[in-house]
Amino acid sequence: MKLRTPMPELEGATTWLNGQVNRDELVGDMPTLIHFWSVSCYLCKEVMPEINRFRDQYKGELNVIAVHMPRSKEDTDIKEIEKIAARFKINQPIFVDNELILSDAFNIQYVPAYFVFDRSGVLRHYQSGDSGMNMLAKRVNRLIEEVK
Repeated sequence: MKLRTPMPELEGATTWLNGQVNRDELVGDMPTLIHFWSVSCYLCKEVMPEINRFRDQYKGELNVIAVHMPRSKEDTDIKEIEKIAARFKINQPIFVDNELILSDAFNIQYVPAYFVFDRSGVLRHYQSGDSGMNMLAKRVNRLIEEVK
């Protein structure tokens, strides 16, 4: 996905965990972070506490949505996704993308991956892998300041 492109519709979920949202609910009030992860991704689990702190720090100023992207057939087990989500306290809405519809729309190649959209739903920042939270925080803070 290229910078300055609009947020795709959040369609094609196998299921939603922790509630369901759509694009229209995310656009307008505040920026949105869409975070892709997988149950088989060691790095995803390692950074999840940072994502949770980030989510909690920006509560009320940033929408946070998780997308579970399977990397293998074994990753499509809903019970395992629920178990890992509970263990790592992923309590924001989780779009389970077992058919890779949203992952393809975002052109995901690696997890974890982070997409930050401004309040009008335009992509303003992307990063993947173990890039630290510092750059993500700078981009989010900049977008939050634009809203004020």
